[in-house]
Amino acid sequence: MWRSVVFSMMLSMIVVLPGSALAQGRMLGFDDNSCQAWAKSKDDAEVRREYVSWARGFLSGHNYANQKQQVSDVSRSTIEMYIERFCRDKPTGQFTEAVYRMSDQYSGRGAPISK
Repeated sequence: MWRSVVFSMMLSMIVVLPGSALAQGRMLGFDDNSCQAWAKSKDDAEVRREYVSWARGFLSGHNYANQKQQVSDVSRSTIEMYIERFCRDKPTGQFTEAVYRMSDQYSGRGAPISK
């Protein structure tokens, strides 16, 4: 449990780092961010929990960086269903892209983040 919490906190801090790390779009997380990897995690509760914890950390980082466009409080199952639907619709897509689009939709922005 603590590992997931610490992992989420670390990732949320990375999302809001200024300078070159953010400008280059570096994302720390999993070796495989594909929707196929997400689908394979379905029967492994620990791996699935890590994916969802990463997503929650990213959404928390979004809220920290975008005070005026907060992502509403969402449950673990809502995050899972959103990613599941995204990856079913775009099986060659990236799990991380699903989380980006979730932040767009749930923050009320309705469009990708722009500078």
